[in-house]
Amino acid sequence: MQWRRVREALESEGPIQEIEIRGWVRTKRDQKKFAFLEINDGSCLANLQVILDSGAPGWDELERVTTGAAVAVSGDLVESPGKGQRWEMRASGLRLVGVADAEDYPLQKKRHSDEFLRTIAHLRPRTNKYGAMFRIRAEAAFAVHSFFRERGFHNVHTPIITGADCEGAGELFRVTSLDPGQPHGSDWPERDFFGKESFLTVSGQLAAEAFALSLGRVYTFGPTFRAENSNTPRHAAEFWMVEPEMAFFNLDDTMNLAEEFIKELVRHVRDTCAQDIALFAKWVDKDLEKRLENILAEPFQRLPYAEAVEILKKSGKNFEYPVEWGEDLQTEHERYLTEKHFGKPVIVHDYPTGIKAFYMRLSQDGKTVGAMDLLVPRIGELVGGSQREERESVLEKRVLELDLDRECYRWYLDLRRFGSAPHSGFGMGFERFLMLVTGASNIRDVIAFPRTPKHLEF
Repeated sequence: MQWRRVREALESEGPIQEIEIRGWVRTKRDQKKFAFLEINDGSCLANLQVILDSGAPGWDELERVTTGAAVAVSGDLVESPGKGQRWEMRASGLRLVGVADAEDYPLQKKRHSDEFLRTIAHLRPRTNKYGAMFRIRAEAAFAVHSFFRERGFHNVHTPIITGADCEGAGELFRVTSLDPGQPHGSDWPERDFFGKESFLTVSGQLAAEAFALSLGRVYTFGPTFRAENSNTPRHAAEFWMVEPEMAFFNLDDTMNLAEEFIKELVRHVRDTCAQDIALFAKWVDKDLEKRLENILAEPFQRLPYAEAVEILKKSGKNFEYPVEWGEDLQTEHERYLTEKHFGKPVIVHDYPTGIKAFYMRLSQDGKTVGAMDLLVPRIGELVGGSQREERESVLEKRVLELDLDRECYRWYLDLRRFGSAPHSGFGMGFERFLMLVTGASNIRDVIAFPRTPKHLEF
């Protein structure tokens, strides 16, 4: 007997005899002569309806078959007379694989709040919403790799444990093998595992640059960490970043690639996860489909930071954070530009030197750097990137100005001594992209087991 996934069965071109479906019971309706079961195995949003006749093998187990139980059902896939479904299964037998205690199983009701489901993150993928979310996440991850592979990029696995703060922000998780209950003394870094301070990485960018200056075009896609004590819907302590680095790319090349990347990911997810996206468009964000179509419909708006500041100052809006040249754009400013002024995604470029990282290429005026942020409606910044500073003397001066440890960045400066070349890159927060394509308003709902301040389950 052939085991088929629910999705395979529902997409079948014709009836199939003698197959087996394995999954979890969503609902059960008992009658005297037969029972209806709705089975879902996670392969798609829809359930497969199963009809089991009285007296069939496994009928005497029905009392123990409750919502959440794992079952294996054998029988024939036949045309369904019911509305809204083409196929159903006429079961010849049922086997109870794993019971679900009806007294304690927390997903008895059809709808639960997101807040409640975050407390049972190990079970929430069994709901329609979160099953859809994590299928979309899986498909989006596949699309990331496909996009770069088709364009000649090489995937690089960069270190998770690092001795450097890429952004210079200082919001790092320390890694140590020393017992926190024991006194360490001032020489503790030398006695630690690596013989120096070490941290969880905030970005794979610097390491990816080394490979871009060897392999030409590379990308890294992995977990990053930030010890930022922000309990907001947009921040998590552990999140995933997509970070391409390209040799011989300038800022314009990078903006072009970033726009192409976002459009292709949206297109792929919308095409391959249509049913799952439709669920979010119906129950989470009524404007979702219109917003996704808008992303694909026309080129993104591009403008210098100075022009963006002037637009914001002339907007007549009473922003919570004042708008002045030299100050970083806040989410409220980014959303105004994308949602109100332009009505589409916006790429802001050429930011003031003082609000951007040390590795960004200094412009001729000395006041700005070749940086860009790609902003989208509802989310604000989705992508941040720059042309990297390839001139050794300029980069070394920036390291010293910011009082960074030159020895820590010695290898990074070496890249500017030995065959330096113009190069650029960007980073996209994967969870923010998922918030964009699903309409989810909280980052905790697009990652399997969210890590946030005072919250570390599993």
